[in-house]
Amino acid sequence: MRTLCRLQDSARNFETFSAAVRITNSMKLSQFSFDLDIRKNIAPYPSEYRDECRMLVLHRSTGDIEHKIFKDIINYCDEGDVFVFNDTRVFPARLRGNKEKTGAEIVVFLLRELNKDQRLWDVLVDPARKIRIGNKLYFGENDSLVAEVIDNTTSRGRTLRFLFDGSYDEFKSTLYSMGEIPVPEYVYIARQAMRGREGLPHQKQAGPFIFSEPFDVDRFQTIYASQEGAVASPAAGLHFSREIFKRMEIKGVEARFITLHMGLGHFRNVDVEDLSKHKIDSERMIISEETADAVNAAKNAGHKVFAVGATVVRAIETPVTTTCQLKPFDGWTNKFIFPPYKFSIPDAVVTNFHLPNSTMLMSACSFGGYENVMNAYRTALKEGYQFGMYGDAMLMVD
Repeated sequence: MRTLCRLQDSARNFETFSAAVRITNSMKLSQFSFDLDIRKNIAPYPSEYRDECRMLVLHRSTGDIEHKIFKDIINYCDEGDVFVFNDTRVFPARLRGNKEKTGAEIVVFLLRELNKDQRLWDVLVDPARKIRIGNKLYFGENDSLVAEVIDNTTSRGRTLRFLFDGSYDEFKSTLYSMGEIPVPEYVYIARQAMRGREGLPHQKQAGPFIFSEPFDVDRFQTIYASQEGAVASPAAGLHFSREIFKRMEIKGVEARFITLHMGLGHFRNVDVEDLSKHKIDSERMIISEETADAVNAAKNAGHKVFAVGATVVRAIETPVTTTCQLKPFDGWTNKFIFPPYKFSIPDAVVTNFHLPNSTMLMSACSFGGYENVMNAYRTALKEGYQFGMYGDAMLMVD
C-alpha cells in the first residue's frame, strides 16, 4: 500500500503558479499541496541526539540554502538576541476503556479540562455512534475510574464527567496514570513501514493520534516542557539540547518562554480552498510580562528575535501593538497565519518540515516567502530530509 499525503494532484503547481497570484489575498489550499510518501519521507523516530538532526538554513532575502546540523544554529545568533520557546507539556491524553453493560472497547482522547471542581472534560470518543448521553465508561484495572457522558459536542465529541471520590490531585494522578502520550498517526505508519508492515492497527483511535511507545514518553517532550496542557509537542523545540542552551548562555543569547497549549485544532485538515474561510480552534496562550519586556528590549536594540516553532509565531503575533511591541497576554488565540502576512515580531523562525496543506506549512510560507519555502521543501525531499514531528529542522533567517 502506498500511503501518501496527496493533496489534489498539485505537484505540477509547484512550478507553474505565477508570483502575481502568490502574493495576493487569493492564496489557495491547492498551492500548499505536494506528494509526501509517509513510508519514505516521515521520520519514525528522532535523531539519536536531539541536536544532531539535519538543519536546512533558508536565507529569506536571497532564497539561498545551506545544509547544516542543528547544533550549528548557535552560529546564526549573536549576543543580545532572544529565542522564544513554547514551554507547554504534553499530557497522557489517550485512554482505553469499556462501555457499561456491553463491555465494548472504547477509546477516549482527552482534549481539555472544562471544569476542575466538577471533573468535566471535553473529549473525542471512538466508536462515537455507540457512545450516547447517559452512558457510563469504565477505565483501568477493576474499572477503578468511571465517567458519565453528559453531552454531545460534535459527531465524535463528548463531554464527560468523571466520577471520583478523592481530592483533585488524586483524581488527576489516577487519570493520567491510565493515559498514554499521543503520537501522530503518520509516525505510527512510518514505524510500521520501517518494520516491513503496512497500514494502521486494528484498534480504535479516537483522533489523529495512535498509541505511543515507551521511547516517546521522554522524546515527545521538549527538555524545557513545564506547563501541562497540550496534546502534541511543539516539534521545533524537540531539537534543543542542554548543550545548546549552555552555549546560548555563554554567547549572551537569552531564552524566554511563552505557553500555548496545542489542541487537535492545530492539526485539523484545512478543507476549504479559500484560506480566508478556514477557522482555527482557539487555544490557551500565556505571555508573561518578563517575556514581553525581553522581546521588546531586543527589538528596540536592533537584536534578533528567534521564534521556535509555529506555535510561538502565532503567540507572539497575537498581542501586538500598533508600534510593533509585544504585550503580555493571558487568554485564547485562534490566529491563523497564511500568505500574505506582514510580521511584527520574529526576525528568524525555527521550524520542522511539515505535511502538505497543513497550517504550519502555511505559517512557514508566510515568513520565509512562498516561493522560497516551497523551493526549500523540494530541495529537502530531493536531499532526503525527514518530515514530521520527529523530522529534521529548518531555520529561516534574513
